[in-house]
Amino acid sequence: MANSRQAKKRARQSVVRFRVNHSRIMRVRTFIRKVEEAVAGGNYEEARSALRQAQSEIMRSVSKGIMHKNTASRKVSRLSRKVKLLAA
Repeated sequence: MANSRQAKKRARQSVVRFRVNHSRIMRVRTFIRKVEEAVAGGNYEEARSALRQAQSEIMRSVSKGIMHKNTASRKVSRLSRKVKLLAA
């Protein structure tokens, strides 16, 4: 347990940051899941629009410091490959 005032404050801040970051991570995962569900359902148009939204949300998470840019690029690349294979 924190003893100094500074350590107590940092502990409080850590809890708040965790809540904010956790909600942002869950939001990104939700958008990714929507793309994967559309692909699994075989609906190309729905998958394409979901991909567009997911890509935007993933890149926003990079700007917020939630995800590394290479990780985000990899996720977008894999999702777009799935959608592209669905169109073929």
